[in-house]
Amino acid sequence: MDEIAVLIPCYNESQTIKKVVTDFKKVLPEATIYVYDNNSSDGTDEIARAAGAVVRYEYQQGKGNVIRTMFRDIDAKCYIMVDGDDTYPAENAREMVNKVLERNVDMVVGDRLSSTYFQENKRPFHNFGNSIVRSSINLLFKSDIKDIMTGYRAFSYKFVKTFPVLSKGFEIETEMTIHAIDKKMFVENVVIDYRDRPEGSDSKLNTYSDGIKVLFTIFKLLRTYKPLRFFGILSLLLIIIMLIFFIPVFVSFIQTGEVEKFPTLIVCGFTVIAAIQSFFSGLMLETINQKNKQDFEMRLIDVDFDMKRKLEK
Repeated sequence: MDEIAVLIPCYNESQTIKKVVTDFKKVLPEATIYVYDNNSSDGTDEIARAAGAVVRYEYQQGKGNVIRTMFRDIDAKCYIMVDGDDTYPAENAREMVNKVLERNVDMVVGDRLSSTYFQENKRPFHNFGNSIVRSSINLLFKSDIKDIMTGYRAFSYKFVKTFPVLSKGFEIETEMTIHAIDKKMFVENVVIDYRDRPEGSDSKLNTYSDGIKVLFTIFKLLRTYKPLRFFGILSLLLIIIMLIFFIPVFVSFIQTGEVEKFPTLIVCGFTVIAAIQSFFSGLMLETINQKNKQDFEMRLIDVDFDMKRKLEK
């Protein structure tokens, strides 16, 4: 088992990967640097290997697929995840590692948004999207994570070995954040100085298509992790829609003694039934969710035992 593992998922980062590997070897000389090449065609893997990294491959395209393989393959007391585009400074890595190893933090978030991100990032819709995602998750999940979509994080062994990776692409950071919040993991933020990509290095993140995927991921994870809230909101919306159509029918009935829009009344009745079904669906799923949380706590005991056993070898 490694003391510290630096995980660098890469796709066509030949321009910057050497500097990233070199910087992290300098700051964390005891760490093992892993570069997982995701079908690069520009020689990223050879450059990383020459710089001293352990190079491995993931042939299913997408950052989420790379992270899934990394987390399964590598055992370490502390993990640092960072992008290979040289936008995150290695100088913060020691502070992030110390929080995991000394304070038993489960996930350390490299917070770009509280420092230089909005000045350095030249893509205004990325800035807007990051703000929307951060506000949405903190509101829906009652948290205070400063940067939801940062690619610079540190993890404990416990987090890595209990995190079910479902996303294939850039939604992975959102999924990590919500998992940590829901499972009451110990999360702390470290403010970092973000720098934009150097000239000639292109972002693999599509502002619009990947942004929509992230928002849809939030929607799905709210349904999964907070079913009573999700279906309760849906039930409330159905009731409001029903009232909008029912009140005129009811007022007309009071005035004339007759139901002038009988089809509307029938639809209102079915809408109420749907609202009731939605609420009780959320109630049942919330009960299942609570049982899953109990099972997860028991799973943590097994993970702790597994780590101690590996350290003894």
